[in-house]
This record gives sequence, structure tokens and C-alpha cells, in this order.
Amino acid sequence: MGGLLRALSPRWGSLRQAAPGVIAAIALALLARAIADALAHGAGGLPRFPLSPVMCAVVLGMLWRNTLGVPAWANQGLRWAMHQLLRTGIALVGLRLTLLGASSIAVTALPVALTCLLFALLAGTVLSRLLKVPPRLGVLLAIGTAVCGATAVVAMSPVIRARHAETAFAVTCVVLFGCVAMLCYPWVAWHFFAASPRHAGIFLGTAIHDTSQVVGAALMYSQQAHQPEALAAASVAKLLRNLSIAVLVPLAAWLTQRHEARTHTETAGQEGAGVRPAGGLSGNVRLVPMFVLGFLACIILRTVGDALMPAGSALWQALIHTGYTASDLFLTCGMTAVGLSVAFTDMWRIGWRPLAAGFAVAALVGGCSLLLTSGMLHFFG
Repeated sequence: MGGLLRALSPRWGSLRQAAPGVIAAIALALLARAIADALAHGAGGLPRFPLSPVMCAVVLGMLWRNTLGVPAWANQGLRWAMHQLLRTGIALVGLRLTLLGASSIAVTALPVALTCLLFALLAGTVLSRLLKVPPRLGVLLAIGTAVCGATAVVAMSPVIRARHAETAFAVTCVVLFGCVAMLCYPWVAWHFFAASPRHAGIFLGTAIHDTSQVVGAALMYSQQAHQPEALAAASVAKLLRNLSIAVLVPLAAWLTQRHEARTHTETAGQEGAGVRPAGGLSGNVRLVPMFVLGFLACIILRTVGDALMPAGSALWQALIHTGYTASDLFLTCGMTAVGLSVAFTDMWRIGWRPLAAGFAVAALVGGCSLLLTSGMLHFFG
């Protein structure tokens, strides 16, 4: 018993340290929800202005971070909310889908997702060369925009031997431009795809960088347009992009190893110079994030539950409703923490070349997704 308590004590210590930041995120999320309700009902005689609670939470978090600042005691809890809590909420979105429904969305989304992914990689490589961005930073910007934002950057960084500064710059770029897209693209989706929540979700899932940003934008759209189907469609479209990292990271490791081996051969006479051959994939690289597996597990659980439970089972419906509520709560708190993590001053530390490349790639991918999704809706319905 004593050994068990000793093993659990570090975990309890971490939870105690994270608690103040998590409580701060929850409090700010509740404030954002109250503001959204007040705007929707025209409080104080103001005209009604329906705004998603998640959008209010993100904007409020960004304003708070860049005016009042975030105290040091809240940082650990905010990181926990932005990662564990948010990813749990993303996984629970899978309860909104069955295998049949997810497959139907995937068939529609796959051509758009694959085209946007390839276009992002190509555009990122070409623009980085034109703007004379360092090659490894250019690769990180392209992969972050194409696949899954900061997660892809962190997974790819050790494989291509990127420096810490390059990784930090790439993460900052994809977070900044992903947040801009998260706040703007729900309005674009409403303008072009109001009649089809599935296509609205596919657009959001293929046009925005990070998984958390995609889910945040889709949740904003779902809340404002009262179309919860868009959240499920965006999640499936983003899942297709996330799975591509299982191919791209090993491919990059192989190409890097070949390049370093060739360089090592060419400098065989200088073996003492400390040329280090590539070691392949790092043991710390996780090709498929755990929340993606959790999302798939929730889809399977929903499918099996719907098949086994009697039609209209009160218990099963209550469990599903609880999952929906928990998902919305976790996502709102997590997105509040995302807003609190965005520092506008980070933009000036990057330099204009990487910033211009990141912005151009993000804008081009958004335009590509909009054109493809609009074409599919127009020609195939």
C-alpha cells in the first residue's frame, strides 16, 4: 500500500499544481458563455448579435493574455487544459458518429483532404525557396499547414534534425495563422455552405491547421448555425489529414537518412569532423496521436451501443447525452486555454520571411479547400 501511495504521489502533486490554471480556464470559459448569452439576447438594449461561446472564449483569452497577462501559477494548468482536456473533448466527438456515418463523410472528404494536403506540401516548399526561408524551417511550415499543425511540427522536427529555434518559429506560425482561420472561417463556411453542414464541416476540416483549431471552428459554426452535423464532418475530415503523418514522418526519416549518408560518403576523408548519420525515427515520435485513436474508439463504441441497445433506450441516450455535454465542456475550456496561449509579440520574433511564407501557404490552402468543397457541393450535391 505504501508503495502504491508513493507511486501516485507525483501524479497527485502534478494535479495540485495544474488545478489553479484549470480553474482559471473554467472561470474564463463561463464568463465567455455569459457574454455570448448576453449578446444573443441583446442585453442592455444592444442589438442582438449571436456569437458562439467558443469564439467568445478564444477572443477573451487572447485579449486577456495580451493585455493583463497570464500569471506564472496558471501556466501548468493551462497547458494541461490545452492538451489533455482538449484532446479528451476531441476524442468524445466520436460519439456523434457511427462507422457508417463516418465512412460516408470520409468518402466525400477524402478527395478534398488529399488534394489540400499535397497542395500545402508543394506550396510550402516552393514559397519557402522563393522567400529564402531556411530549408528545414520551410519543411516544418509546410508539414504543419498540411497535416495537423503543431503536432506535425513537433513530430517532424527531430526526424529532419531541425534546430529548436526553427521548431519554435514553425509552431508559432501555425498557431497564429490557425487561430486567425479558426475565428474567420466559420463565417466563410456559413456564407458558402449554409445549406449543407457536411460540406461546411469538410471545408473547416481541410482548411485549418491544428486539430484543436478545426474542432474549435466547427464548434463555433455548429453553435451559431445550429448544425451539429458540421462538427462531426470536420472531425472526420481532419482525422484523414492526421493519419497521413503515419506516412510522411517515416518518409522524411528515410529521405533525411539518405541525404546524410550521401553527405557522409562525400566527406569520407573528414570522418573526424563529427558528421552524424541519421538514426531513423526517434522513439519519442508517435505516428498516430492518442486522441485520434480515442476518437476512433468512440465511433466504434457508438456503433456497437446503437446496435446492441434497444431502440430509444433511455439509459443509452442518457450516456450519449452525457458524452456530448462533457465534450462541449472540455472543448470550451481547452479552447479558452488556447486563446490564453497566443501572444501577439511572438509574431515580431519570427522575422518577415517565415511569417510571409506561413501566411501565404495558409491562405492558399484555405482557398484550395474552398474551391474544391464548393465544386463538390455544386456538381455532386
